[in-house]
Amino acid sequence: MAILKFRVYWEEDEGVYRDIVIKHQQTFNDLHLAILKSYEFDSKHQATFYKSNDAWQSGREITFEKYDKAYKVEPLLMAEVNIGSQIADPNQKFIYEYDFAKGWKFLIELINVDKEENKKLDYPSCVRIEGLGPSQYGTKGLIDSRLAEIEEKYDLKPDALSDGFGEEGEEEDSEAAEEETSADEGADDYGF
Repeated sequence: MAILKFRVYWEEDEGVYRDIVIKHQQTFNDLHLAILKSYEFDSKHQATFYKSNDAWQSGREITFEKYDKAYKVEPLLMAEVNIGSQIADPNQKFIYEYDFAKGWKFLIELINVDKEENKKLDYPSCVRIEGLGPSQYGTKGLIDSRLAEIEEKYDLKPDALSDGFGEEGEEEDSEAAEEETSADEGADDYGF
């Protein structure tokens, strides 16, 4: 049995991705649900996959259900199509669209095929999370942008203490040491 590992990039930021492993005989519906779970999206909206080439051009559609729109070719249904049946190349690509009104788009690339399944995993499974994913309804991103503004305004860094911020009382101690030094230097100049 082949285990397929897909990297699922958020189209707007390729630094944000999820690696999902899935058995080759599982369906596109299983992959659809795994993607939603890995990006913390709900499953209330329309969704579709497109088989793609290396230039990310949309090919044959594999949809959750047949929607009220014009199709060039009759779409395949996610629940009826095994993923392995649509793999034609070792770097096979798919485009995944979710919530057509919002236009969430993800680019999916096959990055590994393994012959051995991991007995500790339930397939499909998200095995790597990279970057902070988008928020489906806008709240996560809003909080993050506010945090970024605060970090910028106050120049918060992990090494903030070495950037002029010290412990309480350090400033007083250093001022007292400077006064003593200058008093000693002044005494030598006047011969005291």
